[in-house]
Amino acid sequence: MKKRYLIIGAGPTGLGAAHRLRELGMDDFIVLERHGHAGGLAASFKDDNGFTWDIGGHVVFSHYAYFDALLDSLLGDERLEHERESWVRSCATWVPYPFQNNIRHLPHEPRWECVEGLLPGNRFDGEPANFGQWIERVFGAGIAKHFMNPYNFKVWATPPELMQYGWIGERVSVVDLKRVLKNIILERDDISWGPNNTFKFPLHGGTGEIFRRLAARLDGFIEYNQEVAAIDADSKTVTTSAGLTVQYEAILNTAPVDILVSRWLRGGDRGGDATMIEAAGRLTHNSVHVAGVGLDIRAEDERNPRCWMYFPESDSPFYRVTNFHNYSPNNVARPGQQLAFMCETSYSAHKRERLDELMDRTIEGLVNTSMLDAARVADVHTRWETTVDYGYPVPCLERDDALKVIQPRLEAKDIYSRGRFGGWKYEVGNMDHSVMQGVEWADRMLSGAPETTYRWE
Repeated sequence: MKKRYLIIGAGPTGLGAAHRLRELGMDDFIVLERHGHAGGLAASFKDDNGFTWDIGGHVVFSHYAYFDALLDSLLGDERLEHERESWVRSCATWVPYPFQNNIRHLPHEPRWECVEGLLPGNRFDGEPANFGQWIERVFGAGIAKHFMNPYNFKVWATPPELMQYGWIGERVSVVDLKRVLKNIILERDDISWGPNNTFKFPLHGGTGEIFRRLAARLDGFIEYNQEVAAIDADSKTVTTSAGLTVQYEAILNTAPVDILVSRWLRGGDRGGDATMIEAAGRLTHNSVHVAGVGLDIRAEDERNPRCWMYFPESDSPFYRVTNFHNYSPNNVARPGQQLAFMCETSYSAHKRERLDELMDRTIEGLVNTSMLDAARVADVHTRWETTVDYGYPVPCLERDDALKVIQPRLEAKDIYSRGRFGGWKYEVGNMDHSVMQGVEWADRMLSGAPETTYRWE
């Protein structure tokens, strides 16, 4: 098979690219997807008891008019819109998110620790060399102790001292001492920060419904169950483990770039590029276990409107729980009559987890954090779980230097690596960012337009 463009992966980036190619009148391309379904990390699944689960807590918000229009065309009125209500469980109480703006909800002693850490002269005042020092400089020791340090270790499964801080941007709300004190004195909640303050969600099918519908528009252009086995950059040939061979002019890769470089890519001597392989070895990621816990609502159950909650403390394995029944009533088998808790736990070489124990520990953590009454454990009747080897691309200290080695060498071979793990830049890894990386790649290929969302320079 010969194609002008070959796209690896039918996740948000690959589908965005394929949709844009078709939109611009280009049909000389193929998408290879290793699974039997589209969506990548944005796929959704229905369990044996009729509950729908995402692979982690996705919400749809956007920085792009193009993405908004695409979503409108895919879902129309079959979506819901929510105002974010998120909380942090700390010191055996609930604190509205962002934590640093709402410390008035803490008990007196930790509340004072947080304020004391913000006072003049108490914060690290040097130039931060890593994310850990940045936390100390911006938030002070109290907020670092009660939220920022333990939470970030739980979500990244990486010590903050091994991470850079250039990725932060709009991802983390910084702190203003005057604002903090005003909120405490006036007993005012301060919860409107962030680009996902409002978000959308499909009425049916979970987040994956968006990409099922997008993939349906590309019928005939996607080859499923075709996992890449090797790429010969000299002959411009891709071979899959199922035996398919495709000749191409250019590749858009959306699979993890370290796998592309170290496992698939071969040159004229049949060996890989040692320089790229060394650079790819400096990239780090975590893995994520997603546990879905479902049960029937009883009359005495508290019906809270929370969307998702953060858990920095050690009394639970998970870093986040989503009230998935609040995203859409159709995420449960009997709408309005059941609860669905979607819980995420990270792991890595820095943070080991026994995967065979995580479901039981998750339910124990729901009890410990007041999410689930201990008397209701026996009522849990659906336990769904999945593990994701590549959960988050960690913004490690060496990431940017590694990408500056890898990306130009790939592009010299007409291979473009984009997306959450293809580009390895968490700060442009939201769903809208990922789709637009594919769209902008297609524009670059057909018209030479510059990419603006993803940049490695």
